Amino acid sequence: MDINNETIFVTGANRGLGLAFAREAVRRGAKSVYAGMRNTDGFDEPGIVPVRIDVTDPASVGAAAATAADTTILINNAGVAALIDNPLAADFEAQSKALFDVNFYGLARVTQAFEPGLSKHHHAAIINVLSDIVWLPRPYLTPYAASKAAAWSYTNQLRFHLAEPGIQVLGLHVGFLDTDLTNGIDVPKTSPVDVAIQTFDALAAKKSEIMADKGTVLLKSTLSDEVPGYITPPAGLY
Repeated sequence: MDINNETIFVTGANRGLGLAFAREAVRRGAKSVYAGMRNTDGFDEPGIVPVRIDVTDPASVGAAAATAADTTILINNAGVAALIDNPLAADFEAQSKALFDVNFYGLARVTQAFEPGLSKHHHAAIINVLSDIVWLPRPYLTPYAASKAAAWSYTNQLRFHLAEPGIQVLGLHVGFLDTDLTNGIDVPKTSPVDVAIQTFDALAAKKSEIMADKGTVLLKSTLSDEVPGYITPPAGLY
């Protein structure tokens, strides 16, 4: 699905990858671009309409869906991360609940709210921002990894469910991005602009998944190995 002349709604679009998606949509000729964010104060980007949305608040999600009822492409990008000592840390449960509320339940809330509007169009699409962390053991990111694994599973079920009404569902798997979310993590990072470009290209090519960097491609390629990357990560990955 090409985004030219389409109407885009991006959650978590005030910065990072979400803002890169919004800007790239404008560049590619989208008819309207809605940038969903918790606080719209001071946001001023040419061709982009800020819309208040808190993905943890059903009322806020419903109001945003009503405001942007003409959306034809939904991008579930909003996400949070947190570091813990290990999977047995005392704060594991609290951190997991907070991250699941945004990364999994938030994604599902937004999708449920926007789906009736998407289904009214001749063609529509949903892009879910996922992560290579579902295949990469990093104990300090355990709650984040679990929430993204749940989002990946939800995306696969959603794609199958929405195939008949003709809504394209694209899962974007990506490693560490050069955004505020990864500040303090000393690893190689990918440009959000490059990921946005690749993702829209994949959508236009009618793909169901995209691995947006070399590390993610490598990790996925190991899934059928006798010792896959989620047991022993490939040497030199990060």
